[in-house]
Amino acid sequence: MTRYFVALQLGLVASLYSGTALADAWVQIEAQPSLTTATRSAQTYSSSLPNVAGFKLAGRWHAIALGPYADDGDAEAARRSLRAQGLIPSDSFIVDGSDFRQPFWPVGGAAVLTPAAPVEAPVAAAPAQAPTSLEAVTIAPAREETLAEARRSESTLDRAGREELQVALKFAGFYKSTIDGSFGRGTRGSMSAWQESKGYQSTGVLTTAQRAEVVGTYRAFVQSLGLTPVNDEVAGLMIDLPLGLVEFDAYAPPFAKYKSKDDSGVEVLLISQSGDEATLAGLYEIMQTLDIVPLDGPRSRKATSFTLTGTDNTLSSTTEARLQSGHVKGFTLIWPNGDDQRRDMALDAMRNWSATDAVLPDAYGDGSVQDINLLAGLDIRRPDMVGSGFYVDGKGHVLTSSSVVDQCTNITLDDIYSAKIVANENGMALLAPDDTLAPPTHAGFDMRLPRLQSEISVSGYAYGGRLGAASLNYGTMQEHVGLAGETDVLRLSLTALPGEIGGPVLATTGGVVGMLAPTPDTGRALPDDVAFAYDMEKLAVFLSGNGVTMTASENTNDMSDAQLVSTGRDITALVSCWN
Repeated sequence: MTRYFVALQLGLVASLYSGTALADAWVQIEAQPSLTTATRSAQTYSSSLPNVAGFKLAGRWHAIALGPYADDGDAEAARRSLRAQGLIPSDSFIVDGSDFRQPFWPVGGAAVLTPAAPVEAPVAAAPAQAPTSLEAVTIAPAREETLAEARRSESTLDRAGREELQVALKFAGFYKSTIDGSFGRGTRGSMSAWQESKGYQSTGVLTTAQRAEVVGTYRAFVQSLGLTPVNDEVAGLMIDLPLGLVEFDAYAPPFAKYKSKDDSGVEVLLISQSGDEATLAGLYEIMQTLDIVPLDGPRSRKATSFTLTGTDNTLSSTTEARLQSGHVKGFTLIWPNGDDQRRDMALDAMRNWSATDAVLPDAYGDGSVQDINLLAGLDIRRPDMVGSGFYVDGKGHVLTSSSVVDQCTNITLDDIYSAKIVANENGMALLAPDDTLAPPTHAGFDMRLPRLQSEISVSGYAYGGRLGAASLNYGTMQEHVGLAGETDVLRLSLTALPGEIGGPVLATTGGVVGMLAPTPDTGRALPDDVAFAYDMEKLAVFLSGNGVTMTASENTNDMSDAQLVSTGRDITALVSCWN
């Protein structure tokens, strides 16, 4: 049994028309410049809608309309229902018929056109919203077109109609080639495959009702997005946005924020700020610290543009920005997982944005409120654990404490560079950057043990990177063994914070003499200024055993405080653990 894509039984009774149009309520669905095109269009609509009429308008135009209806309320109800099914264009509108002139459809009409009945309740339960999947609605059977009738009906399609059918078939997953309006082997094959998937006779030529089903499903899907051209004059961006799912929220430089609408879970940020290549590069780095840009996903940066994509178990995020005329412009689209087809459709539409000379100011409303944990009101992503490490060679290898990275799914160095563990034993972990990394300098090791009570310092990120650089913490050497007599441990007099664990212990010459270790569990409460470090012999065995060529410190003179701080900052890396 043939199925037709008409979800509601409209119960519309239309008789044929002759004479001047009455001033009733009509749904105008199209206007065509030529009588031939208008007649073909009216014929196509008449195959699935019973109350189609066509009238000459002023000038060269011809209107295709549905009606007449008793009043605007009935007409609007019909318009909404038919739009939701994708049977009429989304820009259809209500008119009173006063501009209608000589009728051209139906051909040879009778004397009176009876007002169409109001839209009745659906025979079967219909969805309250436009469908967001590819499921078509099954309807009551009607006479099936013959293959010859289907070919004749298809021949009335103009180029735009043929291209839309190809787009709809591609959207349904059957057409893989170019949208060109030409029904060649590829298009015919996709039609045949679609017919077979629906249980229809596989002819490679869609009947009028089958075309309505394919295109109607696609139109309803598009309509659920509410893609609308938006000209944001403040941000200086013209872009198509899914206004069915988002609505304007606020300006918070460098963003114009569009929040989720009706709990859709979709969000949009329009990017707009003055700047140069350095500004673009800075935005690229900052965006990666936000919760809305998950760590997993491809990303690329060029001199004048960048793309960031990220996915986690709840959302996907795409950010695209470019530099033009002294402005950085672009967008971020945040989309909940499990709705990829609509996301891709919205993303394709948004990529066709253009910019004007307008740009958001440096501070605007809520954007002027500063918080180290926020960027323009957006949460900055924070790692699960932060510790310190230090560069041990020119290839970017970093030595840190195992306690910093043991529970990590992802590791970054200095909040930028992804890294992996290449060795992890005896409380020490060796990290290697995923990409080539040349540190400013690397550690020079001093095998000489500092004298007892001599001054030492530890370079580390005591405050989790909030200061933007490592800080130096001063203490003294207390013993060359641990509390239980461990010969590879140094006991220090130093009040350390967790973020400093894994940092280098420096002699007054700037040479590295150990690595700050976590305080062992002794079952006792130790004084606050008791700290421990792994000594050079332990570090050397671990590093050389894992292929690291160590560099000896050549300096034998004490450094000034400023020189020590500079040396510590250059070799110390912020190690962040993400889960």
